[in-house]
Amino acid sequence: MSIQKSLEPTVRNGMKTLFDVEVPTVEFQETRKEFDGDITVVVFPFLRFTKGNPFEIATKLGEYLKESVEEISDFNVVKGFLNLVISDIYYLNSFSKIYKNSNYGITKPELEDKSVMVEYSSPNTNKPLHLGHIRNNLLGYSVAEIIAASGKKVYKTQIINDRGIHICKSMLAWERFSNGETPESTGLKGDKLVGNYYVKFDQEYKKEIEELIKDGVNEKEAKKNAPILQEAQNMLRKWESGDEKVVTLWKTMNQWVYDGFDKSYKELGVNFDINYYESNTYLLGKDVVAEGLEKGVFFKKEDGSVWIDLTDEGLDEKIVLRADGTAVYITQDIGTAIQRIKDYADINSMVYTVGNEQDYHFKVLFLILKKLGYKWAQNLYHLSYGMVDLPSGKMKSREGTVVDADDLMIEMTNTARDISQELGKLEAYSGEEKEKLYNTIGLGALKYYILKVDPKKRILFDPKESIDFNGNTGPFIQYTYARIQSILRKANFDYSHEIIGISLHKKEKELIKLLENFPEIIKNAAENLSPALIANYTYDLVKAYNSFYQTVPILNCENIDEKVLRIQLSKRVGDVIKTSFKLLGIDVPERM
Repeated sequence: MSIQKSLEPTVRNGMKTLFDVEVPTVEFQETRKEFDGDITVVVFPFLRFTKGNPFEIATKLGEYLKESVEEISDFNVVKGFLNLVISDIYYLNSFSKIYKNSNYGITKPELEDKSVMVEYSSPNTNKPLHLGHIRNNLLGYSVAEIIAASGKKVYKTQIINDRGIHICKSMLAWERFSNGETPESTGLKGDKLVGNYYVKFDQEYKKEIEELIKDGVNEKEAKKNAPILQEAQNMLRKWESGDEKVVTLWKTMNQWVYDGFDKSYKELGVNFDINYYESNTYLLGKDVVAEGLEKGVFFKKEDGSVWIDLTDEGLDEKIVLRADGTAVYITQDIGTAIQRIKDYADINSMVYTVGNEQDYHFKVLFLILKKLGYKWAQNLYHLSYGMVDLPSGKMKSREGTVVDADDLMIEMTNTARDISQELGKLEAYSGEEKEKLYNTIGLGALKYYILKVDPKKRILFDPKESIDFNGNTGPFIQYTYARIQSILRKANFDYSHEIIGISLHKKEKELIKLLENFPEIIKNAAENLSPALIANYTYDLVKAYNSFYQTVPILNCENIDEKVLRIQLSKRVGDVIKTSFKLLGIDVPERM
């Protein structure tokens, strides 16, 4: 609560005045519901600085605070806990400021502030987006929005992995087996069409391995020497040498995929300010390695390969350049990070949204950049997240057993349609309005289910559980927002004037306390790179509002000032729900 900040120095002054001790910090808690009060001062830590009975210390401190702070109307002591009762006047004044702020909770960036770049998605152009990409995109996009809301300028970016042997596998399979089919001729999205040929390559590759093993070749050699793999590797060499035919096919098929990705991103509701492409960045970093070699950051082994020794940091030796002079992934990442700072001089911080299987990679990357002397390297963050599983188990792209992102979004909309039709509350809606609502509910359920979980935790995603209209779900929160909008439509009078001098119901105070916390929640979510803090705060707010709604009359309240305040509270709770969900990339319906 915001009043804690103003109370802390007064508590410390009280301890100095009453007991002649300096206490460095004050621990506050929300008062437990079974006791009278709003804020609790935990007295036990003070016993490190002064001897005495906790009850007596708390009582004397309570008397001092009641006399010194006009917002404190009363206090009580339970063992070593000092429960402070905050006056209704304080809460009314606090809510008045909240209500007058039309953009409550959002901080505008200062012109001189440095910017943050958030990287997410970063797909391969040999397959469509899948369930794992959905969590990546939702996390990265939401974190970017939250950081922006906390007062920073943000660039959203992705690096598209558009080169390498996996791309050539799709290209070769298309050349051999497609009979020239295209997205237009098949009606398939381009990323799905190309992904089908990646699966086709794997099928043909396995057939060739089986044939070679039958002919007496051992499995290891068969996997290495299967003709179709040899041909794909040759295609990669042709691409690297600039072979016109191969490059033309590469550009064509990649464009099919980009067009498909764009449709998926639009449906998912995410976007990017800048795209980087591995085909443009895979040679970056080699010059940096040469410079680092001269400075002694790197060392060369007898075979000519270049390494860095990180054993003193608790890590291993890491190769940064092969013996033949070609770069490895980390070399490219070093060069890309440096290039981004060159491209956007106002950036001094970057967030990489990448699964937790790459934790070690990013520890090494960030450490190398620090050792190379880049000051901004201390402001690099790996937004590490757990994988997403379905009840059916893990996904494998090359075997075609992934959960396709587009299919999942369609399934969520269909599930929302089925449940909504069972509830039967949409008779007044047009067909178009219904379809829009099904989409809003379905995608809201998907996004909320994923984002309410701490990023570091693995998720078992259950589509039907996510779309429940009760409990900690997106549809439950959306329904509460729609209920609030219904109240506001029925309140057909001017309820904008400030309310002073009335007694507050306990449920009203609970809502104001939660609303006070909103700016701090955004700040904490930005610092911790955790949309889950926003999601679960919103659920707590909605639970408190529904309890308020069921306990006190709103539109039927006879006292006009109480009615006005309750409508204002409803409006601001609705606004905060909408703002919170916007930060999560979720829409809210006006009616439901």
